[in-house]
Amino acid sequence: MEAMNEQQLRRLLAGITPPDEGARRAAHAHWAACAKPLGGLGLLETALEQAAALTGRAEPEFSRRAVLVLCADNGVVAEGVSQTGSEVTGIVARNLAAGRTSVCRMAATVNCRVLPVDMGIRDFASTPGVLDCRVGNGTENISRGPAMTRAQAAQAIGAGIELVRLQKEAGFTLLAAGEMGIGNTTTASALLCALLEEKPASVTGRGAGLSDEGLGRKVAAIERALQVNRPHPEDPLDVLAKLGGFDIAGMCGLFLGGAVYRVPVLMDGFISAVAALCAVRLCPAAEKAIFASHVSAEPAGALVLHALGKKPLITAELHLGEGTGAVAAIPLLDMACAVYRDSYTFAEGGIEAYREQGGRP
Repeated sequence: MEAMNEQQLRRLLAGITPPDEGARRAAHAHWAACAKPLGGLGLLETALEQAAALTGRAEPEFSRRAVLVLCADNGVVAEGVSQTGSEVTGIVARNLAAGRTSVCRMAATVNCRVLPVDMGIRDFASTPGVLDCRVGNGTENISRGPAMTRAQAAQAIGAGIELVRLQKEAGFTLLAAGEMGIGNTTTASALLCALLEEKPASVTGRGAGLSDEGLGRKVAAIERALQVNRPHPEDPLDVLAKLGGFDIAGMCGLFLGGAVYRVPVLMDGFISAVAALCAVRLCPAAEKAIFASHVSAEPAGALVLHALGKKPLITAELHLGEGTGAVAAIPLLDMACAVYRDSYTFAEGGIEAYREQGGRP
């Protein structure tokens, strides 16, 4: 893929259009005609209406779907913020390509393609089944300086946008944003602290099961990262370059690409949601392409969803990553589509249609 620079990125984002409110109203009217209580399927109805507003079509189409698992390594692992080393990122990427990981087994049950992407796995050799979108050989240690250059951040975002374009051209109508990268709950927590001006101790979790001592090292590393880098919250590209990872920047691009090319993109958990927050800070209009799947069990899982104004379809205390939570939400969307398309109407059933009567919900 040809690297995108910051100027090209900003030109592309300037072209993102508002959601199609006419299509949203048409989908809402279709739901209202279905022979069931008004709004009875709750957020499932809202999701299909949002998809209509994004795509400009009142008929939802999710039959071809893929989860893109963006993989990269993070220099902050050197601070002892994870119980495993960076070599695990590459091992999992190869197992993603072989169809052996958790998200692969889940995706197989819902006919969802799994596409692992190398955004910057340390010392990773070309591997069949892993798409090469490398921006660098892992990021630098954020507790000692910037994770990447501003140009690299723009390049990684651009790669994510281009991935959406390629998937749409291949016929995919629903995408899920997944990730794999040892140390990326640390980078995600650091980003959240900078963007929402939160304290590291209040938003940082144990990731893949850190001890109390390990959690202390993680919080301290984030505190140092904020002090050393002094990110500018009003400049999301600066925040992402100084504190993020190639995986998070790429996922940010997935959400932006969803808005550019009108493809729904399901968020996964905490890390994915932080990437989505970066996307809407770069371009508020990107919100239309972001669909919440679940609320992560990470301490700031609910906080970042609130900041995005999103409500999760699933509350199951998931925190695995790889896009597993996003894939778990796909059957719910399938069931919503089945009712939307095939349910009998009030008119067909000889039932007087329900009417909105006002009052408090």
